[in-house]
Amino acid sequence: MYKKILMPVDVFEMDLSDKAVRHAAFLARADNAEITLLNVLPVNSRAMLRGFSSDIVKFEAYMTEESNNKMNALKRLFDIPAENIHTLVRFGSVRDEIIAMGKEGEFDIIVIGSKKPGVTTHLLGSNAESVLRYAKIPVLVVR
Repeated sequence: MYKKILMPVDVFEMDLSDKAVRHAAFLARADNAEITLLNVLPVNSRAMLRGFSSDIVKFEAYMTEESNNKMNALKRLFDIPAENIHTLVRFGSVRDEIIAMGKEGEFDIIVIGSKKPGVTTHLLGSNAESVLRYAKIPVLVVR
């Protein structure tokens, strides 16, 4: 049913991803699907380094390397073949990048972890809620 699964992860807040990993792995095992782990880093850090273009490049390279290292460690939690798990780091708006990636990569489903509800988000974490609202493909939100 699902051949390509997109799983956005926040490698700096792994407790959101732990439960979602089990669900994504279950879906992947059922159909020998591929999972792409996507970490979206905010671009607002660029504003802090405005005027220091070489620092921005170094900062983004460092953050990309750290994200890849953490996602490679996360791969070990999946009980599917390692060649079926891919990683990708992007900079931008979390919601916009996830939705764009869902379209570009022709994914069948997005599996995303969510925070506990709060006053401002009511039922879901703000990123999960935004993805759920705007995605054109099925979204599985895991708490």
